[in-house]
Amino acid sequence: MPTIQLLPDLLISQIAAGEVVERPASALKELLENSLDAGATEIRVHLELGGTQLIRVADNGVGIEQAQLGLALARHATSKIASLEDLERVASLGFRGEALASIASVARVRLASRTLTAAHAFEIRADGAAPGELQPTALAAGTTIEVRDMFFNTPARRKFLKSAATEYAHCDETFRRIALARPDVTFSLHHNDRVVQHWRAHSMAERIAAVLGADFTHAAVDIAEIAAGLSLHGMSALPAYSRANRDAQYVFVNGRFVRDKLLAHALRQAYRDVLHNDRHPAYCLFLTLDPATVDVNVHPAKTEVRFRDSRAVHQFLYHAINKALAGCAGDNPAAHAQLAGTSGHAAQPAGNPPVAQPAFAARTAYNPPHQTNMPLGIAQPAGFYEMMTRDMPSPHAAPAIPPVDVAATRPHPLGYAIGQIHGVYILAQNQEGLVLVDMHAAHERIMYEKLKTALDQQAIASQPLLIPVAISADALDVTAAAEHADTLAAMGFEIAPLSPASLAIRAVPQLLQNADPAQLARDLLRELRESGASHVLTEQRNELLGTLACHSAVRANRQLSITEMNALLRDMETTERANQCNHGRPTWFQISLAELDKMFMRGK
Repeated sequence: MPTIQLLPDLLISQIAAGEVVERPASALKELLENSLDAGATEIRVHLELGGTQLIRVADNGVGIEQAQLGLALARHATSKIASLEDLERVASLGFRGEALASIASVARVRLASRTLTAAHAFEIRADGAAPGELQPTALAAGTTIEVRDMFFNTPARRKFLKSAATEYAHCDETFRRIALARPDVTFSLHHNDRVVQHWRAHSMAERIAAVLGADFTHAAVDIAEIAAGLSLHGMSALPAYSRANRDAQYVFVNGRFVRDKLLAHALRQAYRDVLHNDRHPAYCLFLTLDPATVDVNVHPAKTEVRFRDSRAVHQFLYHAINKALAGCAGDNPAAHAQLAGTSGHAAQPAGNPPVAQPAFAARTAYNPPHQTNMPLGIAQPAGFYEMMTRDMPSPHAAPAIPPVDVAATRPHPLGYAIGQIHGVYILAQNQEGLVLVDMHAAHERIMYEKLKTALDQQAIASQPLLIPVAISADALDVTAAAEHADTLAAMGFEIAPLSPASLAIRAVPQLLQNADPAQLARDLLRELRESGASHVLTEQRNELLGTLACHSAVRANRQLSITEMNALLRDMETTERANQCNHGRPTWFQISLAELDKMFMRGK
């Protein structure tokens, strides 16, 4: 019969290493965090063969005293915490006292350090066993640690390592995360004796641009929100910058990179209205809160956290990002210009929190440029448009345009329509130059936001049909119509069984009166059957409303008058998130006069 026995310390450390040191990137993360905890302002990283042969991290931190150098490689030895109270309010990146001991149990480690007041530096080595004796060495103030031959004494684990290129890619990603977390620190990365990265201490915005690239920063809005002890700063990209994977998603909690399901869900919800399901948003966000309200001791790798008030954190993050996306065009015209392939020069002042507003904030007055009329039958003076639309309702059931004093100053960021291209795009001119609008995508967003607002206010008006529309239906559709009559009525529909195999559509939402009632009914009944009434009005509500908005939006190849085009532009300027359709595609692009001049080589 097997007997219970204590495991040797080396085996305990090797078991622990399985949780802490999964691959070279895991060891690099722990070493970089130790350097930051030591107050380093400059950190140099050298890798060989993706970190499998060598990881060297050198810093200029406070260093380790000679008498404590041996303890640094011991299990559960740390300078970060000393009591349960310290653990519950831990603010350092490291605190468990396991990382160096775990690394030393599966690799050849050399640790050298010197404090600012010490006359000499000392080093200690460990080759997968107990540390050796202290030896004097040459070193400036700070600490250097070398990790060689990862998993040399655990061949089974070494076999699980990937190619040097793959392991380097993981190390590079770890290096980028740490560098993003601390823009006030200078970082350099060498691989196989070649300089790969060198980032000097900068502001947060400059570090984000250096690490994630100018394309990201030009396509992103600044985030700056503070409420109830929570602070969120960083950048969040517009939906048109969406990715096929999650490779550009960075969230930091009190300076620590985390992968948290709660935070990820809040961010998905914030982008839900403007991003297609198979696309992923890009962001770099820093959440700061009282360390006592977040537990970072959930997993040895310290990439998971648990919040004391998770609902408050979720709502704070969701509303901050949702508000920034809703007001992105007014806050960051340069971002939209970049997405349009143009060279927008405006930028939002750093640190200014975005303010919830329609997608187009009032900027500057725009008076259409005057030129001699050309007999093309396309362009109309602004005064003529104002006169024609003064008392005319929008062709897509928008509220009537209020009386306008033609002489008064009217800021119109999207300018005035001058024509239509292939029945798909609206061509307009504004003060900056040329504007191209996808009329279906833009109208889809307008209708979607109106439907959401009406449903939230329980004010979806119903439009009775002069002649009810009969449609064929299977037994499940007929049953769903009868079972969910109240839900249908709340959404402006009146659909009743006509026979065991048919339904009568007697009323549709007033906003959708120009859409195909049969297709609308079928889509709605399918959602009710698949998701149930409660889900349709909550979780699935926006997907359903997006479908209805798509059906009701003006279709391609429909010829619009100048008045109709301008009415659509005005609706866009007063609609939140009008920069993107419901699937995250852009609805308009700006081409500046300077770019047009460049195309035609004017001035050369």
